[in-house]
Amino acid sequence: MAPQKLIDYERRRIENIKRNDEMLASLQVHSKINELSAATKRQRVQRTEKKSKTEAPIVVRQSLRTRGMQPDPSTAGGLKDESVDILKVYKLRIKKSPRESGPLSMKDAYDGTTSDRKLIETILGVSNKSHLSSIEGIDGGSCNSIVGVLENENFRYPSRVRGSVDLGSLKLEEKNIARVVPGRILALRFFPSTDMKMISVGNNFGYVGFWNVDSIKEDGDGIYRYHPHSGPVSGIVIQPFCLSKMFTCGYDGFIQLMDVEKEAFDLVYSGDHPIFSVSQRPNDVRSLYFSEGRGRGQLHTLDERAGKSSTSWTLHEDRINTIDFNSENSNIMATSSTDGTVCIWDLRHIDADKPKSLKTVSHKKSVYSAYFSPSGSCLATTSGDDEVGLLSGANYEDTSVIYHYNRKGLWYYTFRAIWGWDDSYIFTSNKKGGVDVISTAERSVVTLESPYVSSIPCRFDAHPYEVGMLAWATIGSHVYLWTSC
Repeated sequence: MAPQKLIDYERRRIENIKRNDEMLASLQVHSKINELSAATKRQRVQRTEKKSKTEAPIVVRQSLRTRGMQPDPSTAGGLKDESVDILKVYKLRIKKSPRESGPLSMKDAYDGTTSDRKLIETILGVSNKSHLSSIEGIDGGSCNSIVGVLENENFRYPSRVRGSVDLGSLKLEEKNIARVVPGRILALRFFPSTDMKMISVGNNFGYVGFWNVDSIKEDGDGIYRYHPHSGPVSGIVIQPFCLSKMFTCGYDGFIQLMDVEKEAFDLVYSGDHPIFSVSQRPNDVRSLYFSEGRGRGQLHTLDERAGKSSTSWTLHEDRINTIDFNSENSNIMATSSTDGTVCIWDLRHIDADKPKSLKTVSHKKSVYSAYFSPSGSCLATTSGDDEVGLLSGANYEDTSVIYHYNRKGLWYYTFRAIWGWDDSYIFTSNKKGGVDVISTAERSVVTLESPYVSSIPCRFDAHPYEVGMLAWATIGSHVYLWTSC
């Protein structure tokens, strides 16, 4: 068969291909491409070899909980009992706010759907006629003008109200229950005022919440929430002479001052370690006392004006859980610690290098709290060894213990016990969801129970000026307000 003739289109295409190949050959394009491809391949091989030498192997970690196993308390940071630090429990990676100074406006920190103007107006209105306004020289002016009177060395704060309470008269009404913040409540305080029923709380997510019980009908549920911390809120201090100022501390290492007059949260202290407790010494309006650092046992004083720690002591071998001052002698301070000890100190005689306590009492496990009674003559301690300790006598030389089951199988939770309005009763948690009231005279226990309570109490506060008004929060995030009928 004779070969077919090419049409003109195909003949021209073949000629163009041949001409292009001759042009590329003259320019040596193909050799350049081959050289570039080889160089790129060498670079990729070198990078792969370098990466394989320096990069650590990837390890996939799974928590005990995801593997269906219960966490082992004995391995949790060396604690002496089943109370595990909340940082370990939640595996929190607390990231500090980028701001190191300057205020955070209440507006920016507010986490609510309704306006917080009613809360601000209520606090400012009550602050201007605070419990101290009836004292000579204090006319309900600004906080700065009040401080000048309070710093007089002869001035003495009015003490908390004292009186006996009939336990049978304590009642919980359904309307006096509120979910103020989500999560677990770690700090709870009454506002020290007879002009309003206001409760402030802090939770494990860094929120600070307010419950204005009196304004429920006129202002919705009376609940307001702010988010000033990036870690759990561990302590609250409300200025008794200026209700528009409230300090909060947290595991993020911050101490914030909520100044309602300025409508801002001022950062008054920033440290590198978690802060576990904060307290204010009576008759010392400028200073705060706070404990910092897990496994450190350090106590610091904060000068609000300077914004830094002015004095530091190492008082314990492990973290300090509570700080409390004697109401009759503000130089006497008690600290409780995870190292299993309770110490009583005289602030006038604490050596900076080797501080020596007036009294030290040891428990078998961590001590969760140590608080002075309203008269200052007794000290109650709470520990994971199932004991509530009592110290009394002129120099707290008399010690006794009352058995109380302080463990509930909840390894992330700790008991604390507070005094009521006299030295007769101590209020603490009950593992079944009630409140155990311990009689110091009879060493007997009465339990406050209610069908409205469905979880275990975790934090308590007795109203400083209202006998028979008791607030407590549960691990289920609810706040309960008991009153005396």
